[in-house]
Amino acid sequence: MRAVLTRVKSATVTVDGKVSGSIGQGYLVLLGIKTGDTEDMAVKLADKICGLRVFEDESGKMNRGLSDVNGSLLVVSQFTLYGNCKHGRRPEFLQAAKSTEAIPLYERFLQLCTDRGFPPETGIFGAEMLVESVNDGPVTLILDTDTL
Repeated sequence: MRAVLTRVKSATVTVDGKVSGSIGQGYLVLLGIKTGDTEDMAVKLADKICGLRVFEDESGKMNRGLSDVNGSLLVVSQFTLYGNCKHGRRPEFLQAAKSTEAIPLYERFLQLCTDRGFPPETGIFGAEMLVESVNDGPVTLILDTDTL
């Protein structure tokens, strides 16, 4: 599993002109799932994201987590995180899991975040989405279960 996490002041995802998910301060998480990813990977990623401390304390150090700042999560499925641009000028997405494999793992990840006290707002899996964010810092991190 792979996530691009951005610390935000606010973020919103819109589908067909309707807001699907919206948060104030917190993390916008773009979540990619590849073929062969497992529930153990989802647990590892949820633990890491929900436990990260990347909000600044009074000394300006990244020392506060979501719970310290009353933060929220907005999770958006993003199969393009597994796009391979090595050959040619168009990416291929052979590593990205098919929806039959990805949806249950995506939903499990959402439940794991909820279980950790951070019920996420979401986009709609597989939909064309407009994602807006006001990045804070900016702080953006790439998390990959292959390297965590």
